[in-house]
Amino acid sequence: MPVNYSTPAPEALFPVAGVRLGTAAAGIRKANRRDLTLISLAPGSRAAGVFTQNRFCAAPVQVCQRHLAIDSDMRALVINTGIANAATGDIGLQAAISTCGAVAELLGCEDRQVLPFSTGVILEHLPVDRLIAGLPAAKLDLRADGWHAAAHAIMTTDTVAKAASRRIAIGDKTVTVTGMSKGAGMIRPNMATMLGFVATDAGIPSNMLQQLAKDAADVSFNCITVDGDTSTNDSFVVVATGASGVHIDAENSPHWPALRDAVIAVAQELAQAIVRDGEGATKFITVSVGAGHTPSESRAVAYAIAHSPLVKTAFFASDPNLGRILAAIGYAGIADLDAEKVRVWLGSAGEEVLVAEGGGRAASYIEAAGARIMQEAEITVRVDLGRGTANAKVWTCDFSYDYVKINADYRS
Repeated sequence: MPVNYSTPAPEALFPVAGVRLGTAAAGIRKANRRDLTLISLAPGSRAAGVFTQNRFCAAPVQVCQRHLAIDSDMRALVINTGIANAATGDIGLQAAISTCGAVAELLGCEDRQVLPFSTGVILEHLPVDRLIAGLPAAKLDLRADGWHAAAHAIMTTDTVAKAASRRIAIGDKTVTVTGMSKGAGMIRPNMATMLGFVATDAGIPSNMLQQLAKDAADVSFNCITVDGDTSTNDSFVVVATGASGVHIDAENSPHWPALRDAVIAVAQELAQAIVRDGEGATKFITVSVGAGHTPSESRAVAYAIAHSPLVKTAFFASDPNLGRILAAIGYAGIADLDAEKVRVWLGSAGEEVLVAEGGGRAASYIEAAGARIMQEAEITVRVDLGRGTANAKVWTCDFSYDYVKINADYRS
């Protein structure tokens, strides 16, 4: 079960003007499950994205990047689950291209106006004929209130669908931001998530939208880790339809901060939901590192703690074996770190305990206090490096027996 998270009710996911979503059961890997999602966008919609840094970049990611580079309006997104279409060579690339062509023909747009996405098993070929055969049913299902169904259709090992929504007032109009994500394993900041989609009915030019996608990813999907593995298919896309009648053309617009904050808030909620639903997770852990010399070194320390299997298994066991945290700080790559200036706290539910200072265990620390905090479902590790003013925050989860079981049985 996810840690303190449940899928929002359908009525809590506000329709975005200019966006319609439909799903279908295409039998891509398993029968009798909705595994194909089609998203139709109003003419004039813009899209921007950030993608995996994995060198075995999946075929649909390559096609997405090519289509986005053309900088035209976008008319559709198509998403399949079950098969990742990664490490599939030219056959996989042709499958992604054929998918875009079929969607374009169905919706009356151009191939370059379609963005394809896949998730699932790597190194297996996408049954593109089945996918294309399922598209008419997905088109018939297109509706503005389809976010809840679509969030379920893009799941793989997720135990819950992940979605979020916000509304803000801009002048005398209401602007909506709604999104969905999927992912529970192969999550590492580079960029991290499996798939994430956020749409707004505000109008935003391409250059501002691309910067917004990057900024939102940097403080959300690039701040989560489940197991330290970077997927071949990671994609985070932001869409702006302009169908609300609100258009923001410059970052100095008085309305830009509110819209930017709403997109970031949705992205962070979606990213944290992935960690809360991490494969086998029983605890949600915030790692907050402050007083670093630079943001990059603070983030490196946060990642070192959050990636550590020894730290994560200690949290699962509720065992305050907190020397593992100090060890992770020590190998994070800060050559001139003064260990005697580092302080570490453990906290939960309004309680915080100083664990380490002066190069070792804090004189005031009592293990019973650490054990009490580690019993909680939500825990914060706070680190002060004593070197400057730079901060970073990363969200992670524990490692349980179920993580191994889920991944051992993934292809079964």
